[in-house]
Amino acid sequence: MNQHAAMEDKTLDLIDLKAKARKETGKTEVRSLRRQKNVPGIVYGPKMDPLMLSVDMSDLDKIVRENGYSGVFLKLAVDGDSKRARTVMLKEVQMDTFAIDYYHVDFQEIDMDTELTVTVPVEAVGECKAVKDEGAFLQVIRRELDVICKPSDTPEVIEVDISGLELGDSIHVEELDLGENVQIPFETNFTVLTVVPPDTEEEEEEEELEEGEALEEGEEAESGTEDAEETSD
Repeated sequence: MNQHAAMEDKTLDLIDLKAKARKETGKTEVRSLRRQKNVPGIVYGPKMDPLMLSVDMSDLDKIVRENGYSGVFLKLAVDGDSKRARTVMLKEVQMDTFAIDYYHVDFQEIDMDTELTVTVPVEAVGECKAVKDEGAFLQVIRRELDVICKPSDTPEVIEVDISGLELGDSIHVEELDLGENVQIPFETNFTVLTVVPPDTEEEEEEEELEEGEALEEGEEAESGTEDAEETSD
């Protein structure tokens, strides 16, 4: 049973982003940039020397919030760069634990005619009767998948149709057909999502609860032993 992602013909829209070249790399420079609401970063590629830069934090935040982190392509214009603008992919964004402050951003220069690996989110579509009528649960094992394609063929999301699934059914990676221009690299035919009976979820919750209770009892016993030792001393 092949599952097909919704692959619509589209043109790749590049997001405009301005940046400034920077030379200093020490902690003092980085802290100064962040105080000025700028994010230190770098752009690199196979045909260029790495270029250190900084971008406005509000500009970066807007792009991330509207487009996410994966499969984001930009036209990057760096003030001080020898090249007027570069076609790049947002490669990595480093943030604090609470996803409030941006620490660093990486851009990778790309060739529009060369295939590259992009991480794409997985989304279940359709209505599964087992979930609706039998109380089953849909477990999405892989919420993201790597694909290999040209930038212009990159899907925004991999939509997996679950309408034909019954209780106990699973969809594996080799069943996904994204078209001839997009490939999913894999060595093992792993499970992408599965439909499980309701008691499976309940058993997992009970096991987690029992593990938590056992941990608390162990901590209480350890605490009691320490108290007894202190008393005897």
